[in-house]
Amino acid sequence: MKRFFCAIFVAIFSIACISSHAQVLTNGEADTGDANSGKKLIQTESPDAVAKRLQWWSDARFGMFIHWGLYSQWGCHYPGTNGELISGGSEHMMQHLQIPLKEYAKIADVFDPTNFNADEWVSIAKNAGMKYIVLTTKHHDGFAMFNSPSSDYNIVKMTPWHRDPTKELADACAKQGLKFGVYYSLGRDWEDPDCPTKAGYRSNTWDYTNENAKVFSRYFERKVKPQITELLTQYHPAIIWFDTPEEISKAESAELVALIHKLQPDCIINSRVGNRLGDYGVQEQKIPGSGDTQPWETCMTLNGHWGYFLGDENWKSPTNVVRNLVDIISKGGNYLLNVGPTGQGIIPQGAVKDLSAVGEWMKKNGEAIYDTHASTLPQPSWGRITEKTSFTSPDHTLYLHVFDWPKDGKLVAPGLQSKITKAYLLKSNFFGWHKKLKTSEDLATHSTTIIVPQKAPDKISSAVVVKLAPPGLM
Repeated sequence: MKRFFCAIFVAIFSIACISSHAQVLTNGEADTGDANSGKKLIQTESPDAVAKRLQWWSDARFGMFIHWGLYSQWGCHYPGTNGELISGGSEHMMQHLQIPLKEYAKIADVFDPTNFNADEWVSIAKNAGMKYIVLTTKHHDGFAMFNSPSSDYNIVKMTPWHRDPTKELADACAKQGLKFGVYYSLGRDWEDPDCPTKAGYRSNTWDYTNENAKVFSRYFERKVKPQITELLTQYHPAIIWFDTPEEISKAESAELVALIHKLQPDCIINSRVGNRLGDYGVQEQKIPGSGDTQPWETCMTLNGHWGYFLGDENWKSPTNVVRNLVDIISKGGNYLLNVGPTGQGIIPQGAVKDLSAVGEWMKKNGEAIYDTHASTLPQPSWGRITEKTSFTSPDHTLYLHVFDWPKDGKLVAPGLQSKITKAYLLKSNFFGWHKKLKTSEDLATHSTTIIVPQKAPDKISSAVVVKLAPPGLM
């Protein structure tokens, strides 16, 4: 215990020197197939098979990430010797403060989220325009937020609550028409004695001191495979969102992919299953400048932390969230936006307020988001462009997302190679009728000027719909 409290004071000093935003940027891994990593994913199936499995996900574009666990109890803080709450920096607080496993596990004795309401959580996501949810069913602390027959270290067995939030959320998603996914920390598990990390950087070295004696394959057989089997057979997730592959071998990554597809062929797997396998790449806390040719997703926090952090009210504005979403989709990605519920089971009001405002925008502009893809046109200075179908289709549609509305009423769209058959404001729909906007083409520069109203229809982002003729009908 003396060593534990010394570790606390060292950690307090270290954490005080690091901003909360730096704290969340801890999961970037080498050679994971993450988007823009320069290493393409290895596909063991035909492109058509992968595209078919990803179809609903590619159409959905917007999802909710939920980081929730024992670390949420006191908002990523831990009681000190005098009962005062000491900052653990983030949901990694067990590692940051080097809390012994026996002490950390005692949080389960008081973890009783009686305010948890799965239907309410799913409704918040649905009302924001989100189409899927991914829940942290096991984070780096190794504690399962589901009923795990293979490990008693879980929320049903160890807390006074004795409920299975994973099942309740899966059922609520099915009822409300959202897809349900599960997050699983693959290469970091601070409860297991056999989980090494690269150079011991993120291992439990205070309970299990001999890093060289740890054998990943033992952990893989004893805990990973049984729990992934349980998640698939008990909850039937549409996505398994792995994190931190760390020391997993190529053979083990391949074995895990094969196990998942044997039990649930349509389940989507992200690239953090390791060794460049998986269906799509991941960007964490950033949006790549040029997107990626492989399917990819940006996961991002709504404030400064993944898990609920006491006192963090630095919420992204609805404008920031919407423009991030548009930017990501215009480059071919998905947006997985995180919330961190409290230990009482409540999504913070700041997050709910922001997501409600985003939802109001989505109700009016969702057509320009769902089932759209990256634009082949150069990104304009005034905003972004998303597209539907292909240039060979007579119904090819561009959505011009205008962040900076032209003060002179002239919106210049660059790079158009096809004739505009119709242009109108998305928000001008009146019982299925749209007022056409006047357009003029500059054949020399392949640009088109669209005459728009002086006032922007939407302060956050206004959408102008452009219908194009097939190539050759200029």
